[in-house]
Amino acid sequence: MGVYIEINHVTKKFGDDVILHDINISMEQGKVYGISGNNGSGKTVLMKCICGFLPVTEGVIRVGGKIIGAEVDFPESVGVIIETPGFLTNLTGMRNLEILAGLQGKISKNEIREAICKAGLDPGLKKSVAKYSLGMRQRLGIAQAIMEDPEFLILDEPFNGLDKHGVEDIRNLLLGLKKDGKTIILASHNSEDIRILCDKVYEMDGGRIQEV
Repeated sequence: MGVYIEINHVTKKFGDDVILHDINISMEQGKVYGISGNNGSGKTVLMKCICGFLPVTEGVIRVGGKIIGAEVDFPESVGVIIETPGFLTNLTGMRNLEILAGLQGKISKNEIREAICKAGLDPGLKKSVAKYSLGMRQRLGIAQAIMEDPEFLILDEPFNGLDKHGVEDIRNLLLGLKKDGKTIILASHNSEDIRILCDKVYEMDGGRIQEV
C-alpha cells in the first residue's frame, strides 16, 4: 500500500528535557500500529507531534507525503483521540458533534448519526454529556474521530472507561476500519488490545522507540 507516515530523526525537547530521542519509523497505509509503554515514556508526545499539536525540535514527520508543521499544520485527513475528549457538557452528544462538524462543513447530520451508532451510542439520546458515564464519553470521542471518514486515526487509550462489552464493540469497529484501508496508530496499556488489533507494535521507554 505504500508508506503513509515517515518519522525521520525526530527529537522533542521541552527546555533541557529531551522527551523524544531521535525517533525513526515508517508506517504503511492500511495497517494498525500499536505503541505501548508506561506513563511518561513519550507515547502521547509522539502522537501529538504526528498530528501537528506539538512542533518537533529536530527532524521531520511526513503524513501522506506532506511535512507536518511546514507544508501542512495538521495531517489532511485525520481523526484523533488524545487524552480525555473534551465536550460542551450542557449539550447532547449529537449537538456536540454537529458543532464540531460545522467547523469543516464536510458532512451532514446523517453521517454524524451514523458515526454515533457505529460507536455504540444512540444519536437520539436527549441526555446532556454532563450525565454521560466515562465509557459513553469515550464512545462519543470515537464517534467524533471517525465521523468525517478520515484516512488516518490516532487513538491514545481509546478503550479507557469502556466495559468488556464496550471494548469488544470498539475493537470490532477498528478492525472494520482497517479492512477499509485506514491507517491507525493506537496506544494502549492493554497488551491484549495490541495483540488483537495491531500489525506491528513499538515499545516506548524513556523517549526511545523499538519494534517489539
